[in-house]
Amino acid sequence: MNTLDYVFAPGSLRTLGLGALLTLELAVGSLIMGVALGVIGALGRISRHRLPRWLATVYVEFIRGTPMLLQIMFLFFGVPMLYKVFTGQHMNVNPLAVGLIAMGINSGAYATELIRSGIQGVDKGQMEAARSLGLSYGRAMRHVILPQAFKRIIPPLVSEFIVLIKDSSLVSTIGVLELMGGVRVLGSQYYNLLPFLLLASAMYLAMTMSVSVLARRLERRLNASD
Repeated sequence: MNTLDYVFAPGSLRTLGLGALLTLELAVGSLIMGVALGVIGALGRISRHRLPRWLATVYVEFIRGTPMLLQIMFLFFGVPMLYKVFTGQHMNVNPLAVGLIAMGINSGAYATELIRSGIQGVDKGQMEAARSLGLSYGRAMRHVILPQAFKRIIPPLVSEFIVLIKDSSLVSTIGVLELMGGVRVLGSQYYNLLPFLLLASAMYLAMTMSVSVLARRLERRLNASD
């Protein structure tokens, strides 16, 4: 059989297409989770109280100081083992859910620093003006400061999204059939990994370049609205 016959066979393209779709879903889901954690972490980092500031710092330093692959492996293998040690019961884990949670937690640590820098980049007078109008700290942060902060950090958030698209390949190590997982399956099926690796490279490049183009357009529109 000619190499092109099985590389571009409907079954192969379907496997890679579904894998690419799952890759994007993982990246989007983990970015949303990461931004939510990032807001909490950023507020902790700038808090006047020692405990939330310490907890946020430990979270950021630990997650950024360890590989994402280790974090995925710990959640997939380590947490069930600890659960069994303490409860004596077996814990069933969903590889896709574990991958999404691990990527979200990892993204949250980086988003924490991005959002913190965005908040600190907003003029302090904005908060003072909001408080003088009778807004509580929480409402002022939610309605005045955070919208301005997010507008400032769109480019680095897009970069984080692109990193997540690429790093989603790591969840294939626990059996998730995203794009690289599909490549492994097809490579094993046809005993030829190289053409599928080349095709996957083109698909990753298409996804990341599309995101970059859309981000540049969004950034130009936001700049035009200033």
